[in-house]
Formats: sequence, C-alpha cells, structure tokens
Amino acid sequence: MYPLADEPVREELDDARLVDLDVEEESPFLRGQKRVSVRRGSLPKKTATRLLWVGIAATVAIFAVVAVGALYRYGEHSWRFRIESSDDIELGGSENVTRAQVMEVMGGDIGRNIFFIPLNQRQSQLEQIPWVESASVMRFVPNRLRIEIHERTPVAFARVGSQIMLADATGALMGLAARKKYSFPVILGINPGEPPSTRTARMKIFNDLVRQLDSGGARYSQDLSEVDLSDPEDVKVVANRADGVVLVHLGSGNYLERYKVYVAHVQEWRQQFDKLESVDLRYDRQIIVNPDLQGTAKQPPLSAVAVKKAMAAGVKPAALVSRIGPVPKPAPVVDAKAALPVKPPAKKKPASMGRHGHRVAKSRTNNNAAPVAKGAAPANPTIGPMPAVNASANSKAVGTKPSPAIAREREP
Repeated sequence: MYPLADEPVREELDDARLVDLDVEEESPFLRGQKRVSVRRGSLPKKTATRLLWVGIAATVAIFAVVAVGALYRYGEHSWRFRIESSDDIELGGSENVTRAQVMEVMGGDIGRNIFFIPLNQRQSQLEQIPWVESASVMRFVPNRLRIEIHERTPVAFARVGSQIMLADATGALMGLAARKKYSFPVILGINPGEPPSTRTARMKIFNDLVRQLDSGGARYSQDLSEVDLSDPEDVKVVANRADGVVLVHLGSGNYLERYKVYVAHVQEWRQQFDKLESVDLRYDRQIIVNPDLQGTAKQPPLSAVAVKKAMAAGVKPAALVSRIGPVPKPAPVVDAKAALPVKPPAKKKPASMGRHGHRVAKSRTNNNAAPVAKGAAPANPTIGPMPAVNASANSKAVGTKPSPAIAREREP
C-alpha cells in the first residue's frame, strides 16, 4: 500500500524510539521509585513513653520501700532511740505538780524505744493528777520527751472531811500548795464523791457570790472566812470582820444587797444583843437575829497537821473552828424597815410584876433573853413591827405583837 521509498523512514523512527527509551532510563531527571514502608511496632510512641516513666517510678518506689524498711528496723533496734534515764524527760509549766508525780506516770518508759511510747495514753494519765488541767507529751529525736503542764487555777479552799484542800472554778479538788499562800474563803458542802456536774453547779453559785460581792470595787469577799454551799437555796457565809464573826444567811440571790444590809446594821445589832452569832437576811421585810446558834453543820475535827498546813496556806483561823453550839434558841425578828435599834425593856417592868411570884419568874426569863441576859434564856425579844411570817425554822409562829406577847405565846 505504501511506496517502497517510505520504508526506510519508518525504520529510522523505530530506532529513534528505542534510543529515547534508553535515554529515559538513564536520565537523572526521572522520578524516583516509590518507597516501601517499613513495618513498625504495635504500641504508639506516647504509650511507650508513659510505660517508661511508670517503670522508673516503680523502681524508685521499690528503693524507697527498702530504705524505709531499713530505717524502721534501725530505729526499732538501735540504742540511740532509747530513753536512758529520767534526764531525757523534760518537764515544763509545772509549779505545784512535782516531778515525782510526773515520773510515776512516765517512769515505766525509761529504757523504752521512743517510737513505741503511747503519747495519747500518757497524756490522759498525766491529766489524772489533781493539779493538772491539761497536758501534752511530745517526742524529739533521737531520745527525748518533752512534757508541758497547764495547771488548774484555785479560787477557794474546800473543807473535805478532816482536811482542807483547794478547789478551782469547776469544783476540782487539789492538795494545798507547798510554798504559796492564798486569801480564799473555805467552802463547805463540796463532796469529792459527787458527780463533777454537781460540784460544777455549786462552784457556779460561789463564783456568782464572789462576783457580786466584789462588784463596784467593794471587795466584800475578803470579809468571808467560810461559804456554806450545802443548800443552794440558802447560801450561808461567815463574815469575819474586825468587829467579830457572824454567820449570815444570804439566800439564793441578791447577795450584794443583802450583805450591805448586814454591814450597815451589824453595829446596831451588837449594841442590842449581848451575843450576835447569826443573822438571817433571806426575807425582804424582816431580819432574824440568831436563828441558829448551832452555826453551820457539824464537821469532822481537823488534825493538828491539817490545821498547820491550812494556816500555812492562808486559811483564816475562823474557818478552822467548828462552831457547834447547843440546841437552837428562838430567834428575835427585826423589821427590815425599822433600822433604828430599840432599847431593851426597862428593869422596872419585872418589879411591877413582882406581886405574883410566878409572873416575876416569867418576866425575868424574858429579860434574860434581852441583850443584858445572864444565863440561859428561852426567848429573845422582837424588835419593831413585824409581818405575820414564820421566818425561822427554829421558832414558833410569830405575830405582829411585841416580844412580850410572843414570849407569852411560847409559855407552856
């Protein structure tokens, strides 16, 4: 179909293609062959990093446990951590607590490893010492203990049986201080066998009494040698002033006002009565003089040693005397509004009644109850008008008539 002349041209073209192919294989500008990816591990890189850190931490923890175990074993068995003597136990804050009392609690820990001493238990045992209000026990490496004591603050003396002790504001009882004197009154009615709540309630009454008597700078509490808290409804105090010792009933409140009445009229009563031993100020409209000559409740006598210690601690001598008198006598009643004293009956009265022998004896008996009495007398006079109130537990019904009428009513 084609001319023969064209055949050589085709052959040349085929040869050129072959040459071009050879040139392309050897050309440096040809695209490189596609890389074959290398197969990697199954864990991502972040996970592997984390596992590495976990391994390092575990190794460190193992070494730490081993080190702690070695230190524990060393601290448990080494002689360096043992309390060798009482010199390794330091005591601070103690003034009345003796070192001997502390060593009674801590003495068993001498020779013991410091890490095996139960600090909380020792603290509780130290707080059982009467003078200790709170305590703390601390350990210091290698072999020292430090004990801090906070002592109780006494506010009064307390007569407990046949001895005198100190009491704080909560009613806790302590022994007398060896080298310290106080100017407290002695409290009666505190029983160590009572629950702490009962003693705390009694001491609350005492604290209220002292607070009222000392309010306004009066300092009347310094006059008191005894405070009887046996009956919360009738607080009785022994006033130990320069003019004598008197038992005063103050009731259950208004202590300052009632004590001021006593201070204002005690001299008048001493002029009227030959012997002034007690005054009852519990009632608003009347005052009862000598309602209970027997004084306070009978207390066991104090031993000579107890008296010596009490006086060395500052107890007033009047509080060391047991006032135990005879059977109580009828009490004269004074109108609280009548402040002026009334003179005792004139001596002419029994003379005018001398015509009747029996009446003379009766009138003498009444006069003997007056301030110039000689010998025992069954009745004391009533001074001033008085409401019809039976204010004394030891006297019979009292009316508004003067004392001769009351004496006649009491005649058998």
